[in-house]
This record gives sequence, C-alpha cells and structure tokens, in this order.
Amino acid sequence: MTTDQTEQTRHDQQTFDSLSPMNGDVVGTHPVHSAEDVSAAVLRAQQEAAWWSALSHDERAELLQKWKGVITRRLSQLAELMHQETGKPHGDALLEASLAIDHLDWAAKNAGKVLKRRKVPSGLLMANQAASVEYKPLGVVGVIGPWNYPVFTPMGSIAYALAAGNAVVFKPSEYTPGVGEWLARTFREAVGRPVFTVVTGLGETGAALCHAGVDKVAFTGSTATGKRVMAACAEHLTPVVIEAGGKDAVIVDHDADVEAAADAVLWGACANAGQTCTGVERVYVHEKVYDAFVAAVVKQAETLRADESPDSPLGPITMPQQMDVIRSHIDDALARGGRALVGGSGAVGDRFVQPTILVDVPEDSLAVCEETFGPTVTIARVGTVEEAIRRTNATAYGLGSTVFSQARGMEIADKIRSGMTAINGVITFAAIPSLPFGGVGDSGFGRIHGPDGLKEFTYAKAIARQRFKPVMPLTSFKRTAKHEQQLVQMMTMLHGRGTTLPKAGKPVKKGRRS
Repeated sequence: MTTDQTEQTRHDQQTFDSLSPMNGDVVGTHPVHSAEDVSAAVLRAQQEAAWWSALSHDERAELLQKWKGVITRRLSQLAELMHQETGKPHGDALLEASLAIDHLDWAAKNAGKVLKRRKVPSGLLMANQAASVEYKPLGVVGVIGPWNYPVFTPMGSIAYALAAGNAVVFKPSEYTPGVGEWLARTFREAVGRPVFTVVTGLGETGAALCHAGVDKVAFTGSTATGKRVMAACAEHLTPVVIEAGGKDAVIVDHDADVEAAADAVLWGACANAGQTCTGVERVYVHEKVYDAFVAAVVKQAETLRADESPDSPLGPITMPQQMDVIRSHIDDALARGGRALVGGSGAVGDRFVQPTILVDVPEDSLAVCEETFGPTVTIARVGTVEEAIRRTNATAYGLGSTVFSQARGMEIADKIRSGMTAINGVITFAAIPSLPFGGVGDSGFGRIHGPDGLKEFTYAKAIARQRFKPVMPLTSFKRTAKHEQQLVQMMTMLHGRGTTLPKAGKPVKKGRRS
C-alpha cells in the first residue's frame, strides 16, 4: 500500500472521518481499507522487505537516521496534528514525539551491535565445532497502534522492527489515522521506498491485518481486544507481542520525599487526561506520611483544570465511550464509602474530566480493580511497606509501577510483579531506549524497546560449523562400544564429580555454625 492516500482511494472507496475530541470538528477523511486492500499492502511489503533486509545494518541505520532528521525538523507540525486528533496539549505532543525520536535513534544505532552474528561457546563435548548465532528479520511486521500515544507507542514497534530489517504495515487507531499517514509519508520521503506503509480503517481493517500473511503482529490496546488479536493470529501460527492494559500502583514509603512523590503521582495520574497504560491509578502510602502526602496531592490537584483553552494542562477524553467508564468507576467508589477530596461525580463533563482524588475506596471496587483510563487516582493508607506490596500485586495486571523511598527503593521494586518499575520518578523507564518495555499477566507479553525489543522482531539463526574431525564419532553409525565408554568417562569427569548423593542410612554432615 503506498502512502499517498489519493493513489489508494478508489472512486467507490468507503471513507471515515477523524474528529477533534476538543470540539467534534473533522480533522481529516481517510479510506476504509478492506481485507483485500490489506492483503495487497502486505504483499507489496513482502517485496520491499526483500530489498530492505538485504541492506547492511549500517545502510539501514543511515536511512533511518535520515528519517529521524525529517521528523525532528518537522516536530512542531507533527505535534500539531497529534493535538488535533487526540486533543492533548501541544507541549505534551512535543514531549511524546521527542521521546519517539530518541528511540528511533537508539534502534538505528544499536541494531547491528545487538543482532549481528556472534560466537558462542560450543562446550568441551563439541569442541570441534565453531558455534555462532545471528538474529535475522522475520519479514513483514503488522503493527496495530493505539490512539492515546499515537506516535510514541507504535514507534516502539515500528522503529525497532525496521531497524531489525523488517518491512512494516501499520494500522493506526481510527481516532488518529492522520498521524499514522504522516509517519509513513515522511519515511517514504526520507528512504525513497515504501518499506513502511499504512492501512487505515476501523476494527475490521485491524482484524484483516492478522489474516493477511504478516510474519508477526505487534498490538497495543485493551486486554480484551488483545485476546481477540491473539485468537486471530493463532489461526496462522503468527506470533504476537501484546501491550495491553494496566492498573499501575505507586508505593510511598515513610522516608519518601513527600512533595516529589505527590507531584509525580498527580502527573502520572492526570497527564494525557489519565489516558496512559502506565499511568498512576492506585497509590499506597505509609501511614507515617499519609496525611502529609494526601494534603500535598490535594493542594496541587486543586490548581489543575481541564478545558478547551490553549494553555490548559489537560486535554479532553479522546474516546467518547470512555466517559461512561470513568463515571461508573467514580460513582462506584463513592457509593461504597469512598470520598472524593478533589473532583467526584460532577468531574465528568461532555468532553473533559476534571482531576479526581479518591480515598477510603474498597480494594474490590471498580476504581481499584479495573483500568479507569481517566484523570482519577485512589490513595490508600497502609501500615507497612509489605502491606503495600501485597496490595500492589493483588491484580491481574502487571505493566508498570513506581516506588518512592530513600532507603528501600530497589528492595521494594524487586518485589513488585510488574514488567517495569520507576524509583523516585514516574514512568521514567519508558523514556530510556535501552530498557525493555512490556508487562506480565493481563498486561500482555513480549517486549519492545532496548535489545529485547530489537530481538522481538527477529528469529535466532544458530550455526554450528565443524572445525576439525571429532575425536569420537558420536553422531555416526561408526560409533563403537569403546566410544560410548569414553563418552561415559568424559561425562563423569565433566559433570559427575562433587554431586554424589550420600549412601542410604549414612547421616549428612552439617556445616559448621558460624
């Protein structure tokens, strides 16, 4: 599929509009690509993949750096389009796109080092063999992207898949198709060939991508939709990497910097209008600093306001049906004894949701158990850090987490069941290109970013090359009983010493007490 939508669109092509969540204005009109269109796009991508994968790592890096330069020089243009389609503040859009640029740079510069053929030990038993492994591109990667971070999140798959030598067919969210087309168009300008292309449409177009013959699918979205993507891909044994929802928690220990923790929690809960998979939705605070922490959060939250003014720090809720989810979570929390110190039921408007700080919320309420995806947060008092860890882990999700502690940060982080943890910061792991990004449980599996993210879009090619004839012909019908006896002697020497079990009835010697 070419990136020039005017070439793609037939006279009878069905279309859809992307709308501004700020006011409902039409931002752009885009084709609804059919299953046949998607299959054709993948077929063309396979042809491009042959050219792209034949380039050296250095040659691909040079072209990706050229694309990076185009994006960087047009950063404000991209941010404005993101603002129009998602409603997020222009500054937030600039930050998101900047982080994506940094990841693109890292992937381009490090792909060769991570994926190139390298020697590995062959072991004494196979000492006559030279062993090596290389990570080779899969072919065509299908990427199904989200609307909440329409550049940063899909680029975590797109940039790393391209750097690994794959072609990419990207299906952006129907709420942000223009951003996807912009990325593919600038790639074509920089590289000169449609190695990275876009198909647009609704859910059916994304489903078609799973059946179109791609070699892997990278999906970001809800857990429920992720399961449907997995089921569709399973019909073809197409591997997937899934980044699904989260219910991320923050633990605030008794020695934490309370003001810094409050600032981080509020930003993590309300930035991007709370529409962040790794956003803060739950906070567990040690009782020694609970009152001071709550007071600090409330004081800061009362200064935040979400509206359509150009300088508003919070944008609208991008997906209209999410308003009902946010409202139901707040109402359920209040009906079950929770209190809203800021916001509450009246915080949910037609397009905007005001920051809402909830306390005394039962642990089995919707606001604690299910992903809210709005600018709300629950804060709970705990007697010990151990209780905070237990309650943090009492969820099916396991995406990100945060710890604020001066003395026990690493210890606490290590005990949290999540793919990522930030200490004395919030969501900082996402901005570090060398760290893997992904979750466990209902938050998905597989990793983007870092060396793991590059390898995610490859297969390992192992080669064993005979350097000289073996001393013992073990893999031959010329093997004799003598050779087998020599094998037993060698294995005993290598692996049998120091591992014998005590004789029956003989007491085991205990080590001397220190």
